[in-house]
Amino acid sequence: MSHLLWKTLVLSPVVLGVTVLVSAKAMAAAEVASSSEDTKPIAANASIFIQTEQPKVNQQLVAQKTDENKVLEEVNRYSNEGKNQNSLSQVTSVSQFSDVQPTDWAFQALQSLVERYGCIAGYPNSTYRGNRALTRYEFAAGLNACLDRVNELIATATADLVTKQDLATLQRLQEEFSAELATLRGRVDSVEARTAELEANQFSTTTKLVGEAIFVVTDIFGNNSGDANNTVFQDRVRLDLQTSFTGKDVLHTRLAAGNALAFTQVGDGGGAIDTAEGTQTFQLGSTSNNSVIIDWLAYYVPIGPAQVYFAGTGGIHSDYVATNNPYFEDFDGGNGALSTFASESPIYRIGGGAGAALTLPFGKGGNFFKPSSLTIGYLASNANNPGANQGLLEGNYAALGQLNFSVGDRLSIAATYVHGYHGAGGGNLFDLGGGLGSTNRVVGTGQANTLTTLNGSSSNSYGIEAAFRPSDKLSVSGFVSYHDITGFGAGDDYEAWSYGLGVALPDFGKKGNVLGIFAGAEPYAFNRGGAFAGTGNDIPYHFEGFYKYRVSDNISITPGVIWLTSPGQNSNNDDAIIGTLRTTFTF
Repeated sequence: MSHLLWKTLVLSPVVLGVTVLVSAKAMAAAEVASSSEDTKPIAANASIFIQTEQPKVNQQLVAQKTDENKVLEEVNRYSNEGKNQNSLSQVTSVSQFSDVQPTDWAFQALQSLVERYGCIAGYPNSTYRGNRALTRYEFAAGLNACLDRVNELIATATADLVTKQDLATLQRLQEEFSAELATLRGRVDSVEARTAELEANQFSTTTKLVGEAIFVVTDIFGNNSGDANNTVFQDRVRLDLQTSFTGKDVLHTRLAAGNALAFTQVGDGGGAIDTAEGTQTFQLGSTSNNSVIIDWLAYYVPIGPAQVYFAGTGGIHSDYVATNNPYFEDFDGGNGALSTFASESPIYRIGGGAGAALTLPFGKGGNFFKPSSLTIGYLASNANNPGANQGLLEGNYAALGQLNFSVGDRLSIAATYVHGYHGAGGGNLFDLGGGLGSTNRVVGTGQANTLTTLNGSSSNSYGIEAAFRPSDKLSVSGFVSYHDITGFGAGDDYEAWSYGLGVALPDFGKKGNVLGIFAGAEPYAFNRGGAFAGTGNDIPYHFEGFYKYRVSDNISITPGVIWLTSPGQNSNNDDAIIGTLRTTFTF
């Protein structure tokens, strides 16, 4: 018998045994992956209770997973595991594996390879980990152990190394499983080819690109406002680069462009009404001419039990704190309510910009309120400006504190306090971080928004937000907020109120659809003097209905109507009705 034939006979049973075990492990891993894919996580917006253990980032726009994304994620995960593994060590008995039991289906094959050929390596902690997929590093280590053992047996010329019974068994197995082995080789070759292609063309090993594009046809109707406006086609696009350095943190770098403009509402006297009522979410962050800007730069990272949030620009309070308005809030995206008012309480629209926030969970034990959390945050509107009365600490800012409580898994309640400082030079209360002298306002009437131009002022706002889910097909949520503004000059003080209630029917007509109805009063202020004397003391009610129809996992169409009564707090002004047809693409 030639030396080559001798090596072949010695190596054949060992390689066959290793191949069978590797195949079994790969099949088991595939079955586990398949079963896990069937159980998809529920979107955070579909849950009414506060997820204190989970970072707020989980409620941001999530990438749509494709088959190639899944393959790439698996490749990266197993590759990282392989790089982090300790060296494998040889064992002499299958009993040395703490996670291998005699009842395991592959026990006999493993026992034979370990005790007869001595070429199976385990981990230093005495585990074999047979229910997970192999990395290339692990397979190389196991194969090397077998080759070393084969060379040792050949060198010692051990008698009776290969018996006729072994050869007969090997031949029978090769013939019986020839088709399966050929298929397996084809699958492995295909996976390797796809993996190589993905690795060569992937965008980044640490970053995912997530996008949203909104196309809208909208118009406003009413005697005066209808004549002053035309039907428009508007758009807004967001591209969010989501980068993770540890697997638990997320850095958001978001690019935005749009051309959306809010309607001009006209009063009974023919002049424009000073109001932000009816502002729609896709009109926020618009550059009006589709030029591209970085509208949000933020970093989420867990530190111990706390979730920490840092904003470089474009930060808002609802980025990091629970708003308790499921199915209506979509972070001003294109899959929630139409208006900025219905999407979240106006208290979260006070201030914004750059800053930091911290969420501390508590109440994990047997407390009645569980899980619960405390959130504190600070955002400065002009943090980048080094000028006088500007910057991170001396310019406009809004500091938030909120207690979040969950009563079982059906009811969540939050109590919110926001203290704001607004420097001399004017501006608006609900400016979403517009800052000193900004004309930016996103919700409410002019009486509730406009701050004094001659003197600075401070605001103390108090809010209660709650959400109740009596069943999986019904969600009820609402809020009330009170705002006390103290001006530093005579006659600059005023108070503002706002409240709303929404009812959502998830999966209405089809899984993924949402029927939403919301009603309330946008922020209003009574009996203001000066330029607002005699402008009206009527409550400006807001009624809204929308139906989000899910065409596919990536496309939704939302028709909706917004009805505004007494716009500008004046019942002499004609009611305004806004009709919208919104199409949202996510990718």
